[in-house]
Amino acid sequence: MSSSTPLGEFLRARRDALKPQEVGLPEYGRRRVKGLRREEVAMLAAMSSDYYVRLEQGRESSPSPQVVEAVAHALRLDAVATEHLWRLVQAPESRRRRRAEDTPVSPQLLQLMDSWATSPAFALGPALDVLACNTLAAALHEGFTPADNLARMVFLDPAGREFHQEWERAAHSCVAELRAAYGHDPESARIGEVVAELSEQSPEFADLWGRHDVKPKTQEGKHLRHPHVGDLHIQFSAFTVNGAPHQQLVVYQAEPASPTAAAFERLRVRADQAVARTLQAADAARASQVGDVGPG
Repeated sequence: MSSSTPLGEFLRARRDALKPQEVGLPEYGRRRVKGLRREEVAMLAAMSSDYYVRLEQGRESSPSPQVVEAVAHALRLDAVATEHLWRLVQAPESRRRRRAEDTPVSPQLLQLMDSWATSPAFALGPALDVLACNTLAAALHEGFTPADNLARMVFLDPAGREFHQEWERAAHSCVAELRAAYGHDPESARIGEVVAELSEQSPEFADLWGRHDVKPKTQEGKHLRHPHVGDLHIQFSAFTVNGAPHQQLVVYQAEPASPTAAAFERLRVRADQAVARTLQAADAARASQVGDVGPG
């Protein structure tokens, strides 16, 4: 097997991120590695160095549950990273059996999002593609060209650094969420395409991707700045979508009677006016066509 397996890359990255003193080992002499040596991880996990080397190089494909837990403990992985490790050691055949073809956003979910007139809402695919959004979410992201993938919007669109007032935090979260999705399906062509594009065009993304930090999208605050309605302090929630593997519904909310709630209302009015202008232009175009084919 190749030495660049997803499991091996993850183990090496987490080993590089640990210092001897963080795991109670003495640090002496000149070290040729950034973090722990392989034999140090093996010792902490109570296994032979040869076995750990085979695991890291992808030559051991079926570690026992005890081995996985021992390695997770040795590398000081939290619950999310340990779950990611478990996914990586599962057989590729199991991942293929679970993989579903791209699933469109259901009409029921589209209707639900459209009913939220005061909350931006959008559906995400595993590679952080924006699959669908309501009118307010489209207005919120109007400064992006295009607003089609959250990772591209953060790293490649200049508007991202103005929109995300805590850009470094947004960048770290974005990569960690993408890494979590990759753990579910390392063979995903779409995730691979997005990672390749961002790694080539953004050194910052490539550096963060190489760290193998893992964090699924959950709930936290965001500080955003819209070019037309100003600062937004929001809370967001992310929900899994039943019947659509790895799709997520993301909803942004504002505190009632807050400046952000008022900004959302201005954004809604702005979006409604834009829709009205579009409809008027379409009506005018149809009227013009009718006039062109009418009696002379």
